[in-house]
Amino acid sequence: MATGTLTIDLDAICANWRAMDRASAASVQTAAVVKADAYGLGAARVAKALAQAGARRFFVAAAEEGAMLRQILGPGPEINVLSGHMAGDTDMIGDLDLVPMLNSLDQITRHLEALPGKPFGIQLDTGMNRLGMEPDDWAAVAGIVLDARPQLLMSHLACADMPEADLNLQQLETFRALTDGLGIPRSLSATGGILLGPDYHFDLTRPGIGMYGGLPYAQARPAVTLSLPVIQTRIVEAGEYVGYAMGWQASAPTHVATVAAGYADGLFRAFGGKAMLWAGDQAVPVLGRISMDLITADISALAEVPAALDILGPHQGVDDLAAVAGTIGYEVLTNLGPRYARRYVTGGKA
Repeated sequence: MATGTLTIDLDAICANWRAMDRASAASVQTAAVVKADAYGLGAARVAKALAQAGARRFFVAAAEEGAMLRQILGPGPEINVLSGHMAGDTDMIGDLDLVPMLNSLDQITRHLEALPGKPFGIQLDTGMNRLGMEPDDWAAVAGIVLDARPQLLMSHLACADMPEADLNLQQLETFRALTDGLGIPRSLSATGGILLGPDYHFDLTRPGIGMYGGLPYAQARPAVTLSLPVIQTRIVEAGEYVGYAMGWQASAPTHVATVAAGYADGLFRAFGGKAMLWAGDQAVPVLGRISMDLITADISALAEVPAALDILGPHQGVDDLAAVAGTIGYEVLTNLGPRYARRYVTGGKA
């Protein structure tokens, strides 16, 4: 095989969801965020596994994602659409029983006029200034909206992975001021908010990255391994170069392996000369630049040529790799390319 193998541990994802469920207050429902094709890991398999684990409510980014998820899950589970009710979404939302989180006066008007009586929620902006209704707009229409009985009032924390940030408490207080006493279920917290404690949990939590093994849930079980096949090796003599633009020069004879993956597969050029690959428990350094389809590594310290080297695994998780590139685990996961053979493991078996 000339492409990498991305192994996705469904048991680990479900175990992380259950842990997030236990971390939420006892009376709180725990949903599952499976937008962006389950953070790049494949919603078709991930969402089914989470449904079997007990998740009955799912969040996606767009109605198109919701339509695909409904085909996967069938009738029953609730599918919430974070982008709300966009122009052109009406048929999908109505026919497939999707629940849009309405973000603006325009969306409220569109939904109540086009799909009267169909379920919806409201997303409020409490300080992130990204998506959701402004407090003044909400105050102007709250009476009309509440008469239509929204299923959920929600907002999103901007700094939940920074527990010391003052904005967390400010957003909590704003959310309470906008929603206290209305008798509608509420949701404020994704993974980071769950970890801030029960004051932030309300009626529904929405774990995402924590299910997939990423920070800020430091106790998460790793959910992915990425193995890259070695397709050629050579001895590079002292003074010779490896890769584009003479990216690395050998100071002594060096055993170099070329593996099949590159920036076309979501492995950032910033990994060049910084990241490590792994042969079992032994690290080998990446040499030179990351190419579109190829990476070179120094395997001089290995007793034998491996069939593959791991870039994600027990010794280097998504956040470890993200730190090399100065980014976050979310970006590493969602950039994993379509050329990888995806192998799903459950019960210890593929």
